[in-house]
Amino acid sequence: MELEAVRRLARAALQNLEAHRQRIDDLNVYPVPDGDTGTNLALTVRSAVEALEASTAEGSAAVAKELSRAALLGARGNSGVIFSQVARGFADVVGETDAPTAADLARAFRAGSDAAYRAVRNPVEGTMLTVIREMAEEGERPEHAELSPADFLRAVVICGEDALARTPEMLDVLREAGVVDAGGAGLVEIVRGLALATAGEPLPEVSPETAPLGLEAIHLELSRYRYCTGFVVEGDGLDLNGLESSLERLGDSLLVVGDESAIKVHLHTDDPGAALSVATAMGVIGRVEIADMHAQTFEREGRLLGAPGASVATLETGVVAVCQGEGNRRLFKELGATTVIEGGQTMNPSAAEIVEAIDATPAAEVIVLPNNSNVISTAEQAIALASRPARVVPSRSVQAGFAAIVRFLSTSSPDENEAAMLDALASAVTGEVTVASRDTTLDGVSIRKGAYLGLVDGTAVTSDEDIDTVAIEVVARLLNDGRAWLGVLVGADAPPTDNLIETIRTAHPGVDVERYDGDQPHYPLLMVAE
Repeated sequence: MELEAVRRLARAALQNLEAHRQRIDDLNVYPVPDGDTGTNLALTVRSAVEALEASTAEGSAAVAKELSRAALLGARGNSGVIFSQVARGFADVVGETDAPTAADLARAFRAGSDAAYRAVRNPVEGTMLTVIREMAEEGERPEHAELSPADFLRAVVICGEDALARTPEMLDVLREAGVVDAGGAGLVEIVRGLALATAGEPLPEVSPETAPLGLEAIHLELSRYRYCTGFVVEGDGLDLNGLESSLERLGDSLLVVGDESAIKVHLHTDDPGAALSVATAMGVIGRVEIADMHAQTFEREGRLLGAPGASVATLETGVVAVCQGEGNRRLFKELGATTVIEGGQTMNPSAAEIVEAIDATPAAEVIVLPNNSNVISTAEQAIALASRPARVVPSRSVQAGFAAIVRFLSTSSPDENEAAMLDALASAVTGEVTVASRDTTLDGVSIRKGAYLGLVDGTAVTSDEDIDTVAIEVVARLLNDGRAWLGVLVGADAPPTDNLIETIRTAHPGVDVERYDGDQPHYPLLMVAE
């Protein structure tokens, strides 16, 4: 498709999504504000629109590639990451033609669905994965093959609406909260925008907000692996697909091109020897080139700073952390975090923001603490794009990340720090006290709107009008296995806690209780015990 046509469709998808963003944000599976799916998806799509507006790409394939990359870099939260994979698979197929037919669109929906399922380690039905899969299945029905693109998309949207309506039948947490899946709802609105634009029908009148995405520091062809490895394999009857399959497990940025007599390979890997061994078993290898990309990166940074040949890395290990609350950000910095990115429950950072923070960290290697389950996949995506080597320690909450960073030593090796932090996550148990935003029953606990809700490791355990009653019950459960340390992060809207902290210390005299002003929104108390 021509660039201007793709721009028009992308704008329509964003405009329709923006019109429904608040409704999608309100589709929470917990009775608390727990991530903004509509906002995350809107920012992801907006990054693609902005890239297309600035693009000078010519030809369908080039436009498709630019669209895929923009969605990837701008992805926020789990929903944004999954959608970026849907967009990638879809664009790969649509990029093959200037005027997609219904048959082309059917293949594109299937490619998008397959890419999304591949991106999720443990796919769960009742989510946006189900919605895209059923849309793909609908598109493949024989009676749709001769439809116009507009009628085809209209049929797919109807199917998506039906799939979305059935998501509560597949997930207990959705049924208990009385909502449909938020990611699936966003996906339906994105496709509906495409359908309206294709049919020439009016779109909702909205003015999408603008938000800086900080993409300037992102570079192409960056890898979490160390060695850029290239070589040629020559022989008779070479198996290109078989070689590609064997090399996939060794790294990323894999290119395997050629024919049965000669194959050119490019691979980023930590084990060039293993790659060469695989190729040697198939044919004669030659033109071997192996470069240490980490050394090249440090040399380049030294040159840019006016010190040719010098490395800018001054720490053995650096830390990039994501969290909300001025007090929490200050606490993480005091404990050694080089950079703290604003983000969490109500605003997930993009992959681009995390990449920028990693690249700016003056350390040989960086550990990322996402501190939110909805940011983990974005962080994993970011470390694959960063120029500096990095790894994710998958902290699922701010308080879990707090337990992890207490173990951090900037002078220790990345392996030592990662092992210590993972040990902290394994031994820690977390608690939360928040305010319920609706009447519901969760994990067997009856909850009234406006009451305090206590959770332990994400499971509801108690609810009451009195915060001290809820907090004391949560603490008792956190400490019931003989744990000797309790950290309490006090939120921005929490009532006075002096009496509560004293009550906890009296009830648990052998426990070291540490209180901090975290200033996080929505959660009056965050707690962690080890």
